[in-house]
Amino acid sequence: MKIALITLSNEGARVVGELRKTFGEADAFFHERVTVGANGARFSKMGELTARIFGEYDGLVYVAPCGAVVRATAGMVGSKLKDPAVVVLDAGGRYAISLLSGHEGGANDLAVTIGNATGAEPVITTTADAVKNVVVGVGCRKGKESDKIMEAISKALSMAGVEVGKVRYIASADVKRDEPGLIEAARRLNVPLRFVSGEEIKNSSRDFGKSDFVEKNVDLPAVAEPAALLAGRRTTLILRKTAFEGITVALARENCSSLE
Repeated sequence: MKIALITLSNEGARVVGELRKTFGEADAFFHERVTVGANGARFSKMGELTARIFGEYDGLVYVAPCGAVVRATAGMVGSKLKDPAVVVLDAGGRYAISLLSGHEGGANDLAVTIGNATGAEPVITTTADAVKNVVVGVGCRKGKESDKIMEAISKALSMAGVEVGKVRYIASADVKRDEPGLIEAARRLNVPLRFVSGEEIKNSSRDFGKSDFVEKNVDLPAVAEPAALLAGRRTTLILRKTAFEGITVALARENCSSLE
């Protein structure tokens, strides 16, 4: 995707700096009042900038108030099949909101990618995604093939009586972010891959089983169970860590709807 990073503030400029580590080829746009880290183009009015670049990028990432972004994009919105993906982050980098073109334009996936890059919580409200409430936590030895990982996930889901269509995320620790088999398995299953930081796992007070093997090899108390619990909201384990030939899988359900 061709990405533009846009911010109004010094705080937002710091978030843009973090995003550039992931989106190295992205163009950055800074409001003229930004005084730190403004290595990019300048603008004075966000509405005018948006009108100028709206059709030039596949994704627009604003580190700015959501209301300001709504006003800036309102006159540009045409079709979900053609509009760019629009994601909004707060200046603290806490939330990544998929605002426009969630499915067709890729904003949902972009929000997850931003979450993996910054630790922000992806906020996705499209109905098809909001009703998915199971997180699959996966830990694996280095070099595990995608076929084996997919098989392990399938077995775990079957054990818990969960259909793959109910899976919101596949999740793992960030030490596994470059694991090809895991990345490929998520792609083939068409499920977003969310990474939880090692620090968050170490500092978590959630109840999950510890593993001496994992502690020795990746300096974490566990992977599958904490990843499943921490990648979602108000989660409860429905399948504790289960081993499948060098792959561990745990399932957590989000308890976020009175309609469940």
